[in-house]
Amino acid sequence: MQRKGVLQTIGVGFIIAAHWISFFEAIKQSNVSIALAATATGSLFTALLEPIFFKRKLHLYELLLGSIVILGLYFIFQFETDNSIGIWLGVLAAFLASIFTVINGQLIKKYDSTRISLYELGGGVIAISIYFLIFSPSSLPNFQLSTSDWIWMLTLAILCTAFAFVASVKVMEELTPFTVSLSINLEPVYGILLALLIFGESEKMSSGFYIGTSLVLCSLFLNVWIKKRLRKKGYLINFSSLKENRK
Repeated sequence: MQRKGVLQTIGVGFIIAAHWISFFEAIKQSNVSIALAATATGSLFTALLEPIFFKRKLHLYELLLGSIVILGLYFIFQFETDNSIGIWLGVLAAFLASIFTVINGQLIKKYDSTRISLYELGGGVIAISIYFLIFSPSSLPNFQLSTSDWIWMLTLAILCTAFAFVASVKVMEELTPFTVSLSINLEPVYGILLALLIFGESEKMSSGFYIGTSLVLCSLFLNVWIKKRLRKKGYLINFSSLKENRK
């Protein structure tokens, strides 16, 4: 990878680090369900950013799907006012995720997905280390983890982060950043169900929350259906045909 590419990917790693911090703080300020529902708004930001980065026209159906996401978020805000800080942090995490998703859509045209992920996650480690030293230096002497903590953290790091991240970058050889972002919106479904099973009563939300989350997730299935129809009629081309030769 050329020096410019290395610096670009490490810079994206700093954005990823900000996304991680925002996401975990969103969980801390609210709960798992709310944080996941808020981060599902990333598809709206991606719909707005993708045309700018890829210099293409904004599709009307993407704005429509984005509007459904906003409506869903409105329901969540209306019924979960006590968790507004967590919701805003989740939305911030979604915005940051959409930025690095769109940038990765450009980088994958030039570089290998594994190499991109290596430099980006490395940049994330550097950024979070700096953040930790600045905002939490007093906790360093007491930074001790139990054996079970190490096991869970390694599981999260290797399986749920590194592998998943490489895979999400790899699929951009065939899919647009907007479609990838919408597909990741299924995360709230898995997350909310798992949270209910593991944490029980503390994760049960109001009916408005589930209405809002359902609207957000509806945008995913509508996107798949609309794209399938448009591709059959020849209005959409395969994203992989836009891929440049890697350097």
